[in-house]
Amino acid sequence: MHGAHVLLTGATGFVGQALLEKLLSSYPDTRVSLIVRPRGALSAQDRIDRLFRKPVFGTWRAAVGEDEAERQYRERVTVLEGDLGDLPPLPADVDVVVHSASTVSFDLPIDEAFASNVSGPESLYRALLAGGTDPHVVHVSTGYVAGLRKGIAEERSLDHDVDRTAELTYAQSARPDIERVSRSPRLLRRLLTEAQEEHGRAGARVVTDAAEQARQDWVRNELVEAGRTRAQSLGWPDVYTFTKALGERVAEDLWAGSGHRLTVVRPTIIESSLKHPFPGWIDGFKVADPLIAAYGRGLLPEFPALADTVLDVIPVDFVVNAALAAAAAPPPPGEAQYFQVSSGITNPLPFGRLLRLVHEYFEANPLQDAKGLVAVPSWSFPHRGVVERALRRRERVVDLADKAVDRLPPGERSRKWISTIYRARRDLDTLRKFTSLYQPYTETEVIFDDAKLRALHAALPDDRKAEHGFDVTEIDWAHYLQKIHIPSVPGLTRGSGGDGGSGGSAPLDLPQRTDVVAVFDLQKTVAAATLVEHYVWIELAAKPLSRWPVVLSNLVALGPRYLQAERRDRGDFIRTFMRRYEGVHENELRKVIADEVTVSLHKGLFEDALERIRAHRAAGHRTVLLTGEIDVFVEPLATLFDVVVAGKMESDESGRWTGHLAAPPLVGEARAAWLRRYAQAEGFDLAGSYAYGDSYADRSWLEVVGHPHAVNPDASLYRYAKSKRWPVHSWTTTAEGRLSPVLRSVRGARRA
Repeated sequence: MHGAHVLLTGATGFVGQALLEKLLSSYPDTRVSLIVRPRGALSAQDRIDRLFRKPVFGTWRAAVGEDEAERQYRERVTVLEGDLGDLPPLPADVDVVVHSASTVSFDLPIDEAFASNVSGPESLYRALLAGGTDPHVVHVSTGYVAGLRKGIAEERSLDHDVDRTAELTYAQSARPDIERVSRSPRLLRRLLTEAQEEHGRAGARVVTDAAEQARQDWVRNELVEAGRTRAQSLGWPDVYTFTKALGERVAEDLWAGSGHRLTVVRPTIIESSLKHPFPGWIDGFKVADPLIAAYGRGLLPEFPALADTVLDVIPVDFVVNAALAAAAAPPPPGEAQYFQVSSGITNPLPFGRLLRLVHEYFEANPLQDAKGLVAVPSWSFPHRGVVERALRRRERVVDLADKAVDRLPPGERSRKWISTIYRARRDLDTLRKFTSLYQPYTETEVIFDDAKLRALHAALPDDRKAEHGFDVTEIDWAHYLQKIHIPSVPGLTRGSGGDGGSGGSAPLDLPQRTDVVAVFDLQKTVAAATLVEHYVWIELAAKPLSRWPVVLSNLVALGPRYLQAERRDRGDFIRTFMRRYEGVHENELRKVIADEVTVSLHKGLFEDALERIRAHRAAGHRTVLLTGEIDVFVEPLATLFDVVVAGKMESDESGRWTGHLAAPPLVGEARAAWLRRYAQAEGFDLAGSYAYGDSYADRSWLEVVGHPHAVNPDASLYRYAKSKRWPVHSWTTTAEGRLSPVLRSVRGARRA
């Protein structure tokens, strides 16, 4: 390897980063060329420049000094912009190619998995052949290409006769075929109906967006299932291991089969480093980490696993050292050699022991959530059928609870139920996903032979074994897991966190700006009373006591009709309810409101809302009341806001209302359109603006601003706000109770 020119793929990945760092820090006279694709606005060079500042290179940079590290990086590293599907011209003087590029995901769509793990290597090796060079190729695969088998998996070529050309052709045609089915009228109608039922109140655009997203999700799920099912039908647990196995065959046929030197390196489950570049270095979640994190958060009460299954974990620095040692010891031309970088034979870690070590760690270092310290479960390793039946029962219970809570009126208690159900569904979804993805690995009975790898390590000079060796007997699993790896898993150094949000009007640090707006809905956001309650106040104030039973009984009789309209569309509800005002003279109504209703309206405003409005005005923000109610009803609130935007009723020549609106109600998507137009005309920055709403019908305009807030949300908005991590507020305190206006009217009627 001394003086070698190394071509490296996958340099931005976990193993690729570690390989690049090792070459720079421990092989000082090597040169490295990297094939890197651009991403968004970042060029390939930009990406590697950023990569060079990551912690993986920190130890080396500190050892040689910043200036020297920068000099070596610029002199020794060449970035070739492109990807395996569109390769740039390759250097003619390459000595070693390390192909580590791959997408490590067990549930990729079949076409994406084949593009990454089959077509990618084929493109690379054909380009090398076309260039006429003869580098030693080190093809990084995975030990789990052994597939669904039991017993010893040897370090040799895989024994299968899968026609990779036919499989590639099928994989490439799968997406067009499934996309075509996804556009069939029957499926589209079903998706649109489901979207309408769930999102109808938020507006037509939200419905169509949801239906299209559901179609895309359906396509992806079908492609994922196509890959998983095809892999399992041929003897592999998932599409990742299936396509990695075919990728090995590509390397054997194209490269070794053409008379060149090939080494296949098969690591098992790669996790954080034991020693180099520093103990515990890791870049993101790896294979075992989601399970460890979920267990620590108490999300896995049981799991389908075998206590005696060997979970074959290997530190990333062992993989890097083995790959580079193999690169320095090529086989004869036209031959392939195989090394399995594993621990299962030489230093096995049974799943039962792993669980005990992880359990001990979280017992001593518990995570914390909103309820306090998380207690981790003890597993009994039941049969997979027991776990599956228990999981299905819990899913059914959550489904029933979710439907029931939608019928509860909005309030603090219902939101607590929704939050509990939300967490339960999230936890069940996590368990379901992990059960599907990881069960083949937690119940596997395959053991990976590493005799050739041990011989490769033994052949290293004694003075190189400490820094460049990969003897897995050096790993003390208790020390590695409890002192090095688990503390390094991303996210586990912090508490699990709660649900977020705010119970009341928590202090809000508002920037002083005059170019932003703070937009408030009225009902259930600023005012406790609803449109129906306003009507009751007006009717009771305007009619004698003897007429009250007629008024109230009529409201009760028409209640289901109004409720149905409200659930269908907020605009329909306003249109339907305002028909009650047909024949009312606007000036007379305005006088009744001013004389009898204004006091009740002001005393029914949420104190937290008033405080928030004052805070926005003090910060220089333009405050806007944006409501579907009619302007006459909200005129008493005009002094609280800079701008009031409300609906208007149609009047005849005498000034009496016809019962029809003068224009479509300003609700849902109409508010979003108004807000965008208003901001553009007035020069406001919506990304810095604020909005407050209570209903799922408000979703479309809440999403227009950069700081949306859900106030006393209904069940649907609460779920959506939680999924988007919006602040959630419970504003309930008013100057007087909801029945006070009625009692005031009773006293007035009796005096009259």
